[in-house]
Amino acid sequence: MLARSGADGPAGVSVDLARALAQRLGVPVAFVTFPGAGAVSGSAGSGTWDICFLAIDPKRAEGIAFTAPYVLIAGSYLVPADAPIRSLPDVDRDGIRISVGHGSAYDLFLTRTLRHATLVRAPTSAEAVTAFARDGLDVAAGVHQPLAAYAAAHPEVRLLPGHFMEIPQAMGLPVGRDAGAAYLADFLAQAKADGMIARSLAAGGQDPGLAAP
Repeated sequence: MLARSGADGPAGVSVDLARALAQRLGVPVAFVTFPGAGAVSGSAGSGTWDICFLAIDPKRAEGIAFTAPYVLIAGSYLVPADAPIRSLPDVDRDGIRISVGHGSAYDLFLTRTLRHATLVRAPTSAEAVTAFARDGLDVAAGVHQPLAAYAAAHPEVRLLPGHFMEIPQAMGLPVGRDAGAAYLADFLAQAKADGMIARSLAAGGQDPGLAAP
């Protein structure tokens, strides 16, 4: 999360952290990209990756040892502009269909917390917004920033006020690597303490206030 495509490959705060960790260890870094967060967590322990960047979730923590969060991201709802849904509580009603990216942090969270609305899962978070628009779904759930950008470009939709969850983004590695987990926690603590997270966010045109305390 909070990575983007650049002329020289992926970029963003997660990539900056990966490069800084590799430099500290004195090893090369190789980036393995996935279409969605669910594919990352589902491959924990497969040897496909050593370090991941994901939102902390109890289900994921069964296979991934997470650090403390390095950024805190808001989860928001997108609805049609003329929808009768006006507030967060209006979303969890019978008959409401919510588009989500399969295995995303908000999919896992809403699966645990919703009592009446129905989740409609798309393969990725980006495809969830496409499905919301294409299939006439009632709500799209996702990370606030991309949903806000979509709403700004599409006057037929709007964001609901407020956030339904706070998404704590962290570094992680497969469970069972206790020494590695301790090292990673120390590395991230130092990166946060010296302001690296906020500087990286600002350099990428993102709000440095997203940095976790």
